[in-house]
Amino acid sequence: MNTIKLAPLLLIFVEVAKMRSFTQAAKKLGMSKSAISQQIKRLETATDQQLLVRNTRGVVLTSVGEKLLAKSELLSEQLSMTLTELDSEKEQPSGSFRVSVPPFFEKNIVVPAMAQLCTEFPLISPEILVNGRWQDLIEHNLDAAIFGGNLKDSNYRALSIGKVSEHFCASPRYLKQFGIPNRLKDLDKHRFIATPWQQNKLQLLDVKTEESISHQATHYAKTNTPNTALEMVLNDMGIAILPEFLLQPHLLEQELELLLPETRGRAWHFYFLHQFMAEKPAHVTRFYQLVVHYFQKRIR
Repeated sequence: MNTIKLAPLLLIFVEVAKMRSFTQAAKKLGMSKSAISQQIKRLETATDQQLLVRNTRGVVLTSVGEKLLAKSELLSEQLSMTLTELDSEKEQPSGSFRVSVPPFFEKNIVVPAMAQLCTEFPLISPEILVNGRWQDLIEHNLDAAIFGGNLKDSNYRALSIGKVSEHFCASPRYLKQFGIPNRLKDLDKHRFIATPWQQNKLQLLDVKTEESISHQATHYAKTNTPNTALEMVLNDMGIAILPEFLLQPHLLEQELELLLPETRGRAWHFYFLHQFMAEKPAHVTRFYQLVVHYFQKRIR
């Protein structure tokens, strides 16, 4: 198999797969829709695998296509960054790169993003500061910060990372012992584990009506970080309401179960903050791309 000839086909495949649309990929790449279709057929012929299926809603990936996307989706960004570096006369970024992140963002998102960044920019020296509160970039000498929630007014640039909702959860062993809550008021009979922003009334959303709900939960236990709350739930101590990307791997392993599916917690909007008024340095741009990449992988 000639990998050199397959490389441009993979780049086209990634755009189609990410956008789930031949039309949108054609617009972005400046190609005709038929040319895009022909290149995908060439890739499927070369690999002897069906990668995409068209339907009335657009494009659906086969299981093989999903695997190929997972391994190939960074290729386009890496190639673009490589060409940018070759075309630039600027020195390779070096020195300290300080970022502030929320306490549940480091694992599986920020740390892998930083590891990849250090591979591509080996002269930088990363420093990850975990903090659940707003950190002023200038005051704390930060190059960037990730923040969830309502942004304060500032002169900093805020780039969207994405949104994530909170869901009620508990371990199967806890539910076997205490039963499954079927209604919101059933929580009063259960052991609720609260994080700092949940220690007053819970601000919830009715999924069907999209109406806001306020519920006063009786706290069995409290903690100051979502990661600790997650560990408490995994150890059968009670019920908590946590961001979905923290729950996903434990749901797949059946270590946790989702509860009260018609009710969810607040939706957190996460932002990437920086203070560069003009064009951002290459490593800052790349770090933002990587954070978005790993964030999206966690909530798929």
